[in-house]
Amino acid sequence: MELPEPTSKFIKIRCPKCKNEQIIFGKAASHINCLVCGRNLAEPTGGKIKVKARILEVLD
Repeated sequence: MELPEPTSKFIKIRCPKCKNEQIIFGKAASHINCLVCGRNLAEPTGGKIKVKARILEVLD
């Protein structure tokens, strides 16, 4: 019996205000703010997050 592959990913995003890049979880359960300027970058929807910043890369 094989284990199923996870459907969740980590996402590298860039803050539109200060251009800081950070890595977030694709199914986060809380609001995600920029670590530098504090701007709201993503919000939870009950499943995948709603991203309000530029997505640079989806990591495996």
